[in-house]
Amino acid sequence: MRPLLPRPRRSAPPRPAAPACGCAEDRAAGLSRRSLLAGALAGGLALTVGDASTQVALAEPGYDGDALVVLSLRGGLDGLSAVAPVGDPSYAALRPRLAVPPSVAHRLDGVLGLHPALGPLMPLWTAGSLAVLHAVGMAQANRSHFSAMEEMERAAPGTTLRTGWLDRMVGGTGAGSVFAAVQAGGSRAAASLRGPTPELAFGSLAGLRLRAGADGEEPRRAAALRALHAGAPAALAAPATTALDAVARTGALLAARPTPPVAYPASDLGRSLRDVATLVRGGAGVRAAAVDVGDWDMHVGMGSPTDPTGWMHRKLTDLALSLVAFAADLGPSLDRVVLVTLSEFGRTADENGSGGTDHGYGNAVLVLGGGVVGGRVHGRWPGLAPADRVGGDLAVTTDYRSLLAEALVARCGLSPATAFPGAVTPTSGVFRKR
Repeated sequence: MRPLLPRPRRSAPPRPAAPACGCAEDRAAGLSRRSLLAGALAGGLALTVGDASTQVALAEPGYDGDALVVLSLRGGLDGLSAVAPVGDPSYAALRPRLAVPPSVAHRLDGVLGLHPALGPLMPLWTAGSLAVLHAVGMAQANRSHFSAMEEMERAAPGTTLRTGWLDRMVGGTGAGSVFAAVQAGGSRAAASLRGPTPELAFGSLAGLRLRAGADGEEPRRAAALRALHAGAPAALAAPATTALDAVARTGALLAARPTPPVAYPASDLGRSLRDVATLVRGGAGVRAAAVDVGDWDMHVGMGSPTDPTGWMHRKLTDLALSLVAFAADLGPSLDRVVLVTLSEFGRTADENGSGGTDHGYGNAVLVLGGGVVGGRVHGRWPGLAPADRVGGDLAVTTDYRSLLAEALVARCGLSPATAFPGAVTPTSGVFRKR
């Protein structure tokens, strides 16, 4: 497990700390603080602040909007498999081996059906907690993984802004708890959280603990660490004390998990969503949570839609079961959560010669939550006829920022301009107003 180390922010450098004399004692004091903290904390946790004067309170925040959970499907989800246009006359011809057969698709409307591996999601669809949009993406096609991810998470085309849209969103909600903005499942936050607003990134909640040589030593060591950082420059003290606050509260949050526990898949995604559910249900003050799951870049060997051992089938099964467990774990708290899946781009409309698909454009999005107008396909399906495609790929008819903007307005009580500069018109009818 990686220890906590204060990490400076590239996008918004901290203010200069109070001048130090530079003597050997001063240098030794700074080194000892870093060394002791690194040796005392475990759990793959990192906390970053963009401004050295930032102080994060552990008290419950005044924000009363939904927790926005962004599930990033890294690598480029094949939305034409996940939400298959089985009713489009061009689909089967474009994918003679990979097209989802109409007979096994879970039909959503006259055109679209869920991949058979996503069948566990159908009760959520029927209950009105799950909605689908297709042909979603950025205004301009970008088929480079790194460039597309950067632009999607910055969400500020045509500007010089370098912060992430989730950082701007959380920053617009005022001061919050240490868990206001979290990255679950890793100690490095997504680019969408980059900026001056503090965020907490952790490998697992269960791993957030103090290293102590003997039972019962944790409280004394925590007190010693707080005292040691009391006189430190803010750039060093803020991450340390906030991390200690997170560690102090984690035990109570874990103890409040339901018994018997909800059964999640034994996967990185399942563990990360379980941690997010624990924070939300425990009233930790989550406003935005980022969760990443990779391995969606299926250029070769995607597998048949009807083969449970195939690559795509296994990935979608994990996604479906993880989302079902997440909703069950939250229970009534699902009413104050919005989860949106995003991927940097879709895949080519036609399959390639290696049993896979290549980088494309428009994509499918799943939206889960108590405030979702579910059981419906939203947006406009553009069709897969040659004249309807863009560069041979599925066109985009819904800007992903428009969908997120509606979530901000309807469920978070925020203006679209809080997160998205320029003119972004929210979609309509995907969410109920709080």
